[in-house]
Amino acid sequence: MSSYSKTIDSPIGVLVLTSDEHYLKSIEFDAAMIEESLWIPEVLLEAQKELAEYFSGTRHHFDVPLQPQGTPFQQLVWKQLEGVMFGSTKSYSEIARAIGSENGSRAVGMANGQNPIPIIIPCHRIIGHNGKLTGYAGGLTRKKWLLLHEQNISGGGGLFGTI
Repeated sequence: MSSYSKTIDSPIGVLVLTSDEHYLKSIEFDAAMIEESLWIPEVLLEAQKELAEYFSGTRHHFDVPLQPQGTPFQQLVWKQLEGVMFGSTKSYSEIARAIGSENGSRAVGMANGQNPIPIIIPCHRIIGHNGKLTGYAGGLTRKKWLLLHEQNISGGGGLFGTI
């Protein structure tokens, strides 16, 4: 199956979106502007539109079809992340408990860090049990920006503790 790419600018830097004909496969941070595919499938145009709506504050849930590649455990974690609502956060240990892995918060953290579709699969909404921001593949500055963006739009109080 063919792979396609689209580069977009965003408030948190240049992002490269990749897909096949039907599913979004990845979003990369810190990407250089690349030569885009000659033909851009509808799924990439939809992802670009939905991300623009997210960054403008008008979209709180994504509908673009996803197909992240990962182990069965990673897939389980990522599916759980999709249920963490806009403007809210959960801890790594809460996600571990939700998937039946009571002592698996470290493994959840590792799976979180391997998420190939950040923002849309909202790994930025997962924080330490003490309310602190912890690792993020896109960097803690981006994680903080995304959380504050959602907090400001949703009108929520402090989503996370001391950074």
